[in-house]
Amino acid sequence: MKKVTGIGGIFFKCDDPKKMKDWYSQNLGLPVSEYGIMFKWRDADDPSKEGTTVWSPFKNDTKYFEPSKKDFMINYRVENIEALVEQLKSDGVTILDEIAVYDYGKFVHILDPEGNSIELWEDVE
Repeated sequence: MKKVTGIGGIFFKCDDPKKMKDWYSQNLGLPVSEYGIMFKWRDADDPSKEGTTVWSPFKNDTKYFEPSKKDFMINYRVENIEALVEQLKSDGVTILDEIAVYDYGKFVHILDPEGNSIELWEDVE
């Protein structure tokens, strides 16, 4: 079973997300939006498939990364999230929530051995 297929996003805490987005836009030319940036790319094995990797700053007081105390969270792209979650459960990995389904994908959060929150995402396309 294929597990992680790539990086879905990088999320980090900061004092002022708008100021950070403005700085990255002005100084590095990143095309930021309200939520950050969605870098688009093509799959190397099947160029007809398009993917995205998200870059997004969050306010320091966000609860979204909990229970992790770290200032960042990585989102990994996965295939067959349901089977992966079952495998992770049988391997004793801490699963923080149920799989959430949205029109843009399926999500679940897990913890690594040092308590870092990890977001797993399966694109619905």
